[in-house]
Amino acid sequence: MKSIFYPANERGTANHGWLKANFSFSFAGYYDPNKIHFGALRVLNDDVIDGGTGFGTHPHDNMEIITIPISGALEHKDSMGNVGIIRSGEVQVMSAGTGVQHSEYNHSKTEAANTLQIWVFPKIRNIQPRYDQRDFKDKFKINEFTTLVTGDKNVDALWINQDATFSLGDFKAGNSTTYNLKLAGNGAYVFVLEGSVKIADQILNKKDALGVYDTSSITIDTQANSRVLIIDVPMQ
Repeated sequence: MKSIFYPANERGTANHGWLKANFSFSFAGYYDPNKIHFGALRVLNDDVIDGGTGFGTHPHDNMEIITIPISGALEHKDSMGNVGIIRSGEVQVMSAGTGVQHSEYNHSKTEAANTLQIWVFPKIRNIQPRYDQRDFKDKFKINEFTTLVTGDKNVDALWINQDATFSLGDFKAGNSTTYNLKLAGNGAYVFVLEGSVKIADQILNKKDALGVYDTSSITIDTQANSRVLIIDVPMQ
């Protein structure tokens, strides 16, 4: 097993007043040649958006875009005619394909919203743009991973145009869980949303991440009550 440690305090940052962002990979004005992507995972932005503000209409193409609210809610509107609100416990996916425009605003006028916006390179370019979202609040079970997003249409989860799987779980302190990678040649980006875990000899605390590859499974030992996101992606 090979791994790359991504400490939370070494992420890129931007403070635009209304938006406070943390960048796991190079994005916008932040550039680190050692943090361009992890396999097919291109962007993981941890954004705090002030109440009454947000991202105006802007374009995307040929990218799989996944939005996971940590707290608060976002209002989504796009050029495909989709309009809706996505809240904590829900997940949104958008295949930008040949091109789409969308906007995202904090649904609250007063309270900040914390969201993860994640980009994954597509498996097939220039597909027809598509949008979907789903509520997962009733699917979570303690000490188990729940599949949120997958490239396998036979799995009961949101579909994306890539052989990638997003799994989220809440684990009690002292638990040991083995995660099996979905496909040979994939790697796993393990992102700790809350708590503290140990993988091999590496301790990960809140918002730390570990990219793991050249292995078929990972054992995660929780040092405290923890919430863990795994992004399982092709490395080539």
